[in-house]
Amino acid sequence: MPGYDADVAARVRSALAGRDDVVEKRMVGGLSFLVGGTMCCGVTGERLMVRVGAQGRDQALAEPHVSPMEFAGRRLRGFICVDQEGFRTEASLAAWIRRGLDVVAQLPASQRPERASGSHPD
Repeated sequence: MPGYDADVAARVRSALAGRDDVVEKRMVGGLSFLVGGTMCCGVTGERLMVRVGAQGRDQALAEPHVSPMEFAGRRLRGFICVDQEGFRTEASLAAWIRRGLDVVAQLPASQRPERASGSHPD
């Protein structure tokens, strides 16, 4: 049994479908979507994981249906989780994914690994 909801993963996959730099990888207890080799967002259980960066974390945590992202008993700095109520519509899902994309785009080149190849694991 996967550590993520396949329907939520399909919605994220669809939202990122127009990009040619997305790779899916099983990590942090679910399915992560890497953009240009860097984790942008993902799905763990039925929740959406989003990279919001250290500066965007407090603002994101103040929003409804958002909590810190935890993995192996530790909070992951710069990442949050959004309950399904927080991304029920395609517009709200797209807005969260856009936040992750914006953070990845702002990372210094030294923090971005070289681009990986491939699409999703099947």
